Amino acid sequence: MKQTLVTTAVFAVLIAAAGEGRAEINAARASYNYQMFCQGCHTPDGSGFRGVPQLKGSIGTFLKSQQGREYLVRVPGAANSPLDDAQLAELMNWNIEQFAGNSVPANWRYYSADEVAEYREQPLLEVMQYRSKLLKIITAQSE
Repeated sequence: MKQTLVTTAVFAVLIAAAGEGRAEINAARASYNYQMFCQGCHTPDGSGFRGVPQLKGSIGTFLKSQQGREYLVRVPGAANSPLDDAQLAELMNWNIEQFAGNSVPANWRYYSADEVAEYREQPLLEVMQYRSKLLKIITAQSE
């Protein structure tokens, strides 16, 4: 009996550790949502189009600060999308996994639906100016 309790406790800890910080992502759904709501401007490979910032190799940069993390959800295309909060969180996490590459910090955490709901309540209006200011702050913090 004692060994069973220890084994059960160890098993529970392993399950909790394995899932900690990792969100479930339905890749097919996230990919479809990217195609429907993002790829028209950010292109299929995330390289951006005509002044639209690229996601590829750079989206993770914003995860280096709390303001940057919020920014990714607050951009109008994300904040005002018809996706519900859980779908948008999934799409954001998928975007990061697909496009961030080396730009993502090692300690980044996945977005949750609750977090996305909070951030998208205040969509950005001056996106380009805010993005420029934010990148200067993140760069200064990294130095």
